[in-house]
Amino acid sequence: MGGGVVESALRDGADAPGLKLIETLGWSGVDFPRQTLHLARLIRSAARLGWPCDPVAVERAMRDAVPSHPARMRLTLDAKGRIAVEAAPLPPAKAEWTIALSTTRLHSTDPWLSLKSTRRVPYDTARAALPPGIDEVIFQNERGEVCDGSITTLFFDRGQGLRTPPLSAGLLPGVLRAELAVPEETLLAADLPHDRLWVGNSLRGLIPCRFILA
Repeated sequence: MGGGVVESALRDGADAPGLKLIETLGWSGVDFPRQTLHLARLIRSAARLGWPCDPVAVERAMRDAVPSHPARMRLTLDAKGRIAVEAAPLPPAKAEWTIALSTTRLHSTDPWLSLKSTRRVPYDTARAALPPGIDEVIFQNERGEVCDGSITTLFFDRGQGLRTPPLSAGLLPGVLRAELAVPEETLLAADLPHDRLWVGNSLRGLIPCRFILA
């Protein structure tokens, strides 16, 4: 799917009822780690949908919503440029996650995979059905290539240093991924290693994990 067709498909779906863009940030009690990367992605995503996005208003809303303690902050933006920010407790930390492969296939040409939005049924469905003892599931696309997790980006090392799957496989341009800026490498689900794996996102950072056949 060409770039013009992709952007047209996004614009066509931009007026879906209840659709919002999402950014999930951590509040340290002092600042928002990776704030610049989050705002850049939000502005870029809004532009792709043809939505207004006032960076000054976004930053003001974020500052107005922070509690006096560290927290998980969920920022949303709708088609009219309206901003909402909610604070919630930070998720519990865990030294290692156990991951498994999802049976759901994503399609690499789906343009909505490249936006962090409320249009995320496959991810939410998979997360709600996590088997006991599994912290995350990893998706694959129609070619059997590894994509994202339900709430994380996958990173791996097969002897050449840290790598992550290419955006062309059908991935969200994650904020942690952007910060780490590691090389891309296509990884087939059949070749997913059982160790030297990490998942991560901006809120949780990089988490060591092990892959099991669920």
